[in-house]
Amino acid sequence: MTENQPGPDPLPEDARIESLNERLARAKSEEARRSGESAPQGDGYRLGNRVLAELIGGMVGGAVIGGTLDYFLGTSPWLLLVLLALGIVSAFRNIIRISGKRPK
Repeated sequence: MTENQPGPDPLPEDARIESLNERLARAKSEEARRSGESAPQGDGYRLGNRVLAELIGGMVGGAVIGGTLDYFLGTSPWLLLVLLALGIVSAFRNIIRISGKRPK
């Protein structure tokens, strides 16, 4: 007869245990982010696009400004070459600066 009777109800989860599990998970994710162990999935793609934009922007910006100044000042092609080289140097400087940062 005792076989058919249900047993005692299991104890409910303690709120302190749930709170502890949440704090542990949050601390683990913060530590992983701080130490650079796991980067977000889309971070490499975003970083690649930024590097490409820096490189193209530096070259195009230097060429456009240099070509425009050459046209108005009549110094063709010297300002174009100087500002193009300056744009490339600044683009590579920015790329090196970007690559030195830790992912967020």
